[in-house]
Amino acid sequence: MAKISELVYYPVKGCRGTVVRSAEVTPAGLEHDRVFMAMGADGAFRSQRRHPMMAAIEPEVLDGGRKLRLSAPGIEDFELDVLFDGPRHPAATFTWQGKGVDQGAEAADWFSTVLGQASVLVRVSSDHDRVTNGERAGTAGFADGHAVLVTSESSLDLLSERISSRGAEPVPMDRFRANVVVSGWPEPHTEDRVRVMSAGTAEFGYAKLCVRCAVPTIDQETGRKCGPEPTRTLADYRRHPEGGVTFGMKAMVLRPGQLSLGDEVMVHSWEGTASSTEAAEPPLTATASRPAESA
Repeated sequence: MAKISELVYYPVKGCRGTVVRSAEVTPAGLEHDRVFMAMGADGAFRSQRRHPMMAAIEPEVLDGGRKLRLSAPGIEDFELDVLFDGPRHPAATFTWQGKGVDQGAEAADWFSTVLGQASVLVRVSSDHDRVTNGERAGTAGFADGHAVLVTSESSLDLLSERISSRGAEPVPMDRFRANVVVSGWPEPHTEDRVRVMSAGTAEFGYAKLCVRCAVPTIDQETGRKCGPEPTRTLADYRRHPEGGVTFGMKAMVLRPGQLSLGDEVMVHSWEGTASSTEAAEPPLTATASRPAESA
């Protein structure tokens, strides 16, 4: 039986995740996921791509989201009284352009000190309006592109075997910064072929495959680059036709609800099949080495 084995939300885009036993699912993904973002004065967001040490910044959501505690090595913790409304600051994630609620000078100073560059911290506003693309449209907070990232333990097992076979050290799942990890799918990369799935009281629709950047080569505990794995090995069998390598599936929220560890994952529709609540197994033609689909 496929079930949820891990749930993670990332309060501040690019920073350490929070592992939880249960989570509310909103139209924009797991509650508290990527609702904050550090950025430059020009609106360009800060990420591990240029600031790998962001992985070592630990945000903690307190008081139901009304407070945010920030911790980082070598600097005093900072606790923020979250502003849900107030002055807006330009915000952008790749092609999306919008605005967020500026969290004030103290938060800006803290991030500027940690990152060594002038930065501001913004929060998703009450009138946040973002439409995500892919096979199904949806919405998201400040995630790169979509509400939820789904991976599976079997996909990581295959990758680990391949990395080990070349004498390198396998990487943990946290390198891929997933929101939902599924166990019990025997076929690696089954998530690629899911089109509609549910767990708990929430339902999700496939948007696109996740083309990976350099972040999976960064140790999420230390914030240090450790490449070339897993990108080197993924390039052997997970190349995307338009460039890059893929690992995981990006999904949008079809029905908000609640998820918990151990919830059964039900697939209602597979790639190339009609919707069916009886579709309990992936198509028999699925293979572990199947090339990535077009995003």
